[in-house]
Amino acid sequence: MERAERIRAMEARLNRLLQWQEELARLLDELPQAREDEEILAEYLESPEWQADFEADERGELPADLPRGVLSEDGIYDALATQRELLDALHNETE
Repeated sequence: MERAERIRAMEARLNRLLQWQEELARLLDELPQAREDEEILAEYLESPEWQADFEADERGELPADLPRGVLSEDGIYDALATQRELLDALHNETE
């Protein structure tokens, strides 16, 4: 029975590895779009448009049902920091 248990355990590991590889391949395919989003959001955060949009929100000039995560004080900044941390971690794991 020990051999069968070992084979089951190794099969489970193989299946997890294949699933992880499939997910990682999908994410790597999406990386160029994520990089573009990161760049555009960083530019927006530093732009006069972001400040004007933020101030318009503060004055209540935007529709109540408009999503406004990009206008939170730390929303974009935190997302960009997390993006850098994740990419650094990925880079460090591949060295």
